[in-house]
Amino acid sequence: MKYGEKAIEAAKLERWQNNVTGHDYTINLEFPEFTCLCPRSGYPDFATIKIEYIPDKYLVELKSLKLYLNSYRNRHISHEDASNMIYNDLKKTLEPKFIRVIGDFAPRGNLKTVITVSSETDEISPMADRHSGKND
Repeated sequence: MKYGEKAIEAAKLERWQNNVTGHDYTINLEFPEFTCLCPRSGYPDFATIKIEYIPDKYLVELKSLKLYLNSYRNRHISHEDASNMIYNDLKKTLEPKFIRVIGDFAPRGNLKTVITVSSETDEISPMADRHSGKND
């Protein structure tokens, strides 16, 4: 096993202290080379993972995030489960004031999937009013 594979296998999200706590600011991260495996077929799925968060006490250590996201490469997992797992792990580790994770998956079989998971429930469904009867 090569050293990079060992690092990915041992990947664990790490956090460090946020030294700027006098005001809120937003951190945007983009990981354009995310891959995982379809749990049904085993074919590879490709995505860009976008992370936006407002830190409180902690920041994500970027190398640990890179290795953590690469650890999905050989995992059989759905788009929905991958996006939600990344969100849950980051939220638990960082305890941010706000966090949004977007899994923007490449089309496969002429179907494109975009999964948005957000700590603000109003953010997750722009069509929420359509299902609530407010627009009837």
